[in-house]
Amino acid sequence: MADLLKVKALDIHRILDNSSPAKITFLEQSDPFRLLISVILSAQTTDRQVNLVATELFSRYPNPADLAKANLEEVKNIIRSTGYYNMKAAHIIGTAQYLQQYFHGEVPLTMEELTTLPGVGRKTASCIIGQIAGQSAIIVDTHFGRVVRRLRLTAALDAEQVEREIAAILPPEIHYRFSMTINLHGRTTCHARQPKCDRCPLAPHCDSYPIN
Repeated sequence: MADLLKVKALDIHRILDNSSPAKITFLEQSDPFRLLISVILSAQTTDRQVNLVATELFSRYPNPADLAKANLEEVKNIIRSTGYYNMKAAHIIGTAQYLQQYFHGEVPLTMEELTTLPGVGRKTASCIIGQIAGQSAIIVDTHFGRVVRRLRLTAALDAEQVEREIAAILPPEIHYRFSMTINLHGRTTCHARQPKCDRCPLAPHCDSYPIN
């Protein structure tokens, strides 16, 4: 059963890898610090909204040193449209301060170090590790979890359990690419409501595909 699951996962990866853009990004920022802050802001909102807010935020606070000294109320006003702005403002200022105090203003690139930062969990850390460091990373967000469960690659609901189970059936060197192609597929085809099953390239591999 385990070997069959690995074969299935590799087939899915091959199909999506061939049909997806060579580079997949959802947030516009590529600088490590700005990407980190953007990912923190992306919780419970759209990437489009974060990209809009980021323009003003980073024009005022372009680096950790500047954001670490920012006025909390001013930051709240800038990021208000992303939702949960009280908590997010505290987190991003706290993260900037932590970077200044413990990492010389540089973004660390290990899971252990990244998850010590305010507001940074495994999903956020995996985004940085995968995109910036080019390391193995399974990024479990809403889209990823939905798609891999529909494909019966896992039945787990807990994000860390999903991460472990998917990591175990794929070679580490394709973890990040698999995460991004699955995420993109969830956004464009395998929607939460009314998935486009009739045009899905993964239909032959999907146990959730409706049979008429």
